[in-house]
Amino acid sequence: QVQLQESGPGLVKPSQTLSLTCTVSGDSITTDYYYWNWIRQPPGKGLEWMGAIASSGSTYYSPFLKSRTTISRDTSKNQFTLQLSSVTTEDTAVYYCASSERLISIATIDAYDYWGQGTQVTVSS
Repeated sequence: QVQLQESGPGLVKPSQTLSLTCTVSGDSITTDYYYWNWIRQPPGKGLEWMGAIASSGSTYYSPFLKSRTTISRDTSKNQFTLQLSSVTTEDTAVYYCASSERLISIATIDAYDYWGQGTQVTVSS
């Protein structure tokens, strides 16, 4: 059973960088042909795919967030991370990590194989 768990600060000040970590158990993030995704859901809105890191280490980003997003990984800890710079109140959301066998840039619940429980991040001074 694959499990994903998000961690990181729940409150970030405007203009700062949001940093979250997803810890994976039950599978390796280097498993061939697999993708590890970050998805968010702002209050009252739908799911938004932010980006992914492939088992190869290649990264893919939403064109809407590409200039502010960095996804990286630590294979020794079986973790991958999200950094979102220059945050504003519009970045307040529940942030999820999720896995998939294909690169999927339109986030729907059933498009991904496994999900973390999600973590609330609020951007406020």
